[in-house]
Amino acid sequence: MSLSDLQPVPTDQLVFRLPQTFETVEEERRHRRERLVAALRLFGRFGFEEGVAGHITVRDPEHTDHFWVNPFGMSFKQVKVSDLILVNHDGQVVEGRYHVNQAAFAIHAMIHQARPDAVAAAHSHSVYGKALSSMGALLEPLTQDACAFYEDHGLFDDYTGVVLETEEGRRIAQALGSHKAVILRNHGLLTVGDSVDAAAWWFITMERSCQAQLLAKAAGPTIQISHENAKLTHGQIGNDLVGWINFQPLHDQIIAAEPDLFD
Repeated sequence: MSLSDLQPVPTDQLVFRLPQTFETVEEERRHRRERLVAALRLFGRFGFEEGVAGHITVRDPEHTDHFWVNPFGMSFKQVKVSDLILVNHDGQVVEGRYHVNQAAFAIHAMIHQARPDAVAAAHSHSVYGKALSSMGALLEPLTQDACAFYEDHGLFDDYTGVVLETEEGRRIAQALGSHKAVILRNHGLLTVGDSVDAAAWWFITMERSCQAQLLAKAAGPTIQISHENAKLTHGQIGNDLVGWINFQPLHDQIIAAEPDLFD
């Protein structure tokens, strides 16, 4: 075949994945639970575990004031779909046989209540998120990836111990506002999205952006991206669909490597 014989493949014939749609609520519930477990397994791989701390939640598609969450005391690396628990708006387990992390309820229930658009929320005690949070600082537009959070994350500038009361969860939700993420001072990171995929990706890339900022500032003077270009870049890479797309290679990797997560 000569080069003259080669013709461009029509773009409508190229593979480009987009979020699924569902015919039944049962299908969507199963999908959300599977994505939740895949995200938890990835968090485990990335070393985001710190004992029993950390949780990812996803809103139930039918009972929207209930959310699915990882069981208290179970390693991210070992969670299966059958292990997940369903928690109601009072913090009671209505499906599953494990306890709920009270901090998960206190924070996430208030996030889901304040943000109907937030299908999923992710929080863990990752190393670089903890480090940056101890400075009471926001992410700066130092890299293209960090621009996904430009003027789109808040700071909960307080620390009063382990979050066990919903009132503090409400204050965290206020600090989050309409943003995709919030830095909890002396605590860590929290991200939200309109899918598990987006919320998990925002957490992963925010943690890496914290790492990049800390490394850069330790090395010497830094140069920020200008306000205009940071805003432009945020518009290009800062929406939940882009977050969903970025998560897909990681999702493919984890389900290929650990198919038992579907059990």
